[in-house]
This record gives sequence, C-alpha cells and structure tokens, in this order.
Amino acid sequence: MSINKIPVLDLKPQYQALKDEIKTAINAVLESGQFIMGPEVKRFEEEVAAYLGVNHAIGVNSGTDALVIGLRALGIGEGDEVITTPFSFFATAESIGNVGAKPIFVDINPHTYNIDPKAIKEQITSRTKAIMPVHLYGKPAAMGQILDIAQAHNLKIIEDCAQSFGAKYAGTCSSCQESCQEDTRAQISGKLTGTIGNVGAFSFFPSKNLGAYGDGGLIATDDDQIAEAARMLRVHGAKKKYHNEVLGYNSRLDSLQAAILRVKLKYIDEWNQGRRRVAKTYNEFLADADGIITPELADGHVFHQYTIRVLDGKRDLVKQYLAEQGIGSMIYYPVPQDKLPVYQGQYSANSVSDVLAGEVLSLPIWAELAETDIKRIVETIKQALIV
Repeated sequence: MSINKIPVLDLKPQYQALKDEIKTAINAVLESGQFIMGPEVKRFEEEVAAYLGVNHAIGVNSGTDALVIGLRALGIGEGDEVITTPFSFFATAESIGNVGAKPIFVDINPHTYNIDPKAIKEQITSRTKAIMPVHLYGKPAAMGQILDIAQAHNLKIIEDCAQSFGAKYAGTCSSCQESCQEDTRAQISGKLTGTIGNVGAFSFFPSKNLGAYGDGGLIATDDDQIAEAARMLRVHGAKKKYHNEVLGYNSRLDSLQAAILRVKLKYIDEWNQGRRRVAKTYNEFLADADGIITPELADGHVFHQYTIRVLDGKRDLVKQYLAEQGIGSMIYYPVPQDKLPVYQGQYSANSVSDVLAGEVLSLPIWAELAETDIKRIVETIKQALIV
C-alpha cells in the first residue's frame, strides 16, 4: 500500500485558489510587452509600501540583493563590521562580506532562535557600523533592545526579513531576559518587521510567506537618501540611463513577478493567520511529547517555519523516521554561518547556536495544512521517540 506523502511545503493549494487571478495578471503583462521595470513593478512597490507603512519600497532581483544593496545604500563597506547572528542562511553573512565588511557573529536566545541583544553589546568596537538582526522562522527579533543599542552607539540597523513578511513586533517580548526602554517599546510596538530599522530587506523566493514564482526581493525604508541610493544601485549605479555614477548591479524585479506578487499580497494576512492556526494545533498535539520543545506562539509571529527542538540527540532519528513514513521535514540550519568552510577557524564558538544546530527540526507548514495531517505528523514523531 502506497504511503500518502506530506511534503515540508505544498504550494499547490494556494495556486489552485488563485489560479484565475494569477493567469489574468500574467496575461496582462504578456499583452503589455513590458517585462522589466514596467508599470506592474511600480504598482507593486506602491502597494507593498502602503501595506508595510513605509515611504519607499524598492523591488530588486532577490532577497540577497536586497541585503547587499541595502548595506551599500547605508554606506557600509571596506573595513566596517556588521554584527549579526550565526543562526541563519548564508546570504546574511555573505551580503556583509560582499560589500567588503566583516560579519561579527554573536550568539542567539535559545527560546526565540534570534540574536541575543546582550551579546551584541559585548562585540561593539570602533569598527562596528551596523546591526543585522534576522527575524528567524517568522518571529520578530527583540527590536526594542536592538534599537536602544543602535541609538546609544550610533549604529545603523538593516533587518533581514527574508522569513518574516507580515510579522509584527508586538512589544511583549515574553522570552526576553532584559527589558528595553519602555518608550522605545511603545514607539515601535505593532510595527511590521522591516520598518523598524533603517532598512528592511525582504525575499520573495517561492517558499516564503509571500512568494513569487521565481526570485525576487524588496528594500523598504523611510529614508529618502537611502531609497535614492538603492534605486540607483539596482540599475547599474545610474539615476539616468547611460549616466552611471557608481558601480551598481543588474538587480531589477521583473514585471511578471511583480504582477504575481500584487495578486498574492491581498491574501498575506489571511495566510499568515492560517500558519498561526497550524502552529497552534501542532503545539496542542505535541504538548505531551517528552523530549520535544515547541516554539512559543508569540504575538506577531508568522511561522515561516514551524521549528521544534528534539532533545537527547534524537533529532536525526526523528527526521529519518518521518521520511520513512512519507513526511517531509527540514533542518534550518545544520551548520551555523560561523562554522561554514568559508570562515574556517576565524571565529570562536557560539554555544547556543551550536547546540540548536543539532536539535532544530522544521515540520511541514502552510496555511491550508489539514488538522488530520498535523495529527499524523505528531503521532509519527511520538512513535519515533519510542522506537
């Protein structure tokens, strides 16, 4: 008898629900003949800026380019240091290195998986120019504390929002061990990630909460000068065609992706709520599972990934058993950035990050995931733990 497979992500239900709207949007672009930086890109930028509540939204080729161009627009370059988390995809550190700066990795909070503000303070030097928090798995980082630190030391903030489109900083920070200034918390509570720092960098890779049908990214900012620099950098460093002022990039969001994203933007809050419902169901079903730590259902968390910790060295066993039963899962991330071959021997250990890399396991999650499938996934995990 064949096993009914459950992938780690299934985009087909979303497409089926929007198929007619998506086809209409794509056909309109095809009929227009305007495929690069056309009116669809401008409309998407206006609509996403309104959604985020920022003055400027600049579409680019990818989330990685959003980080690189965002850093360049902030004036970060050769000899500078940018403090960030080791517990993220390599694009985070890679973007820092690709503008000539050095990533400085500091450890994470074991409850949130996000950068630990206390660890940031210990690594600030005269070369530190910026902090790059990552809102990992869709959970906002402790932005109140990070903003206080940045303001006290005159540092820029570039938020890596690749996994957090639509997430809100709630200001409750129940997992934090050290409170930020009350007025800071009040000032930013309720703001969407990517709108708190100087720059927000977003990815529209297909698996993201707001995903395109190819690569795409976005830079968000309220700063007119940063926006002007980013717009110039994305088109070969030119404000006016054939009048290149600096070395830039070919990093334009194409019209087809913009049209698709315009359709999908209308549903992002509904999908994020669906992900939260799935996460809540997982938490309820896993409440009695020994050796499993479930993520906090914190306000504002949009669960790009639903990530548990499997204790006692059993993570790989559970992953393998799930696979044998036709259930997908992923490890984000098995090797912290500071331990990657490109940085071999350059950094001292970040103990929390190192431990979590051996424990985290991301389970299937999408807004339409059925409760019966969640129950099967959880029962399979429980069976794996007693095998």
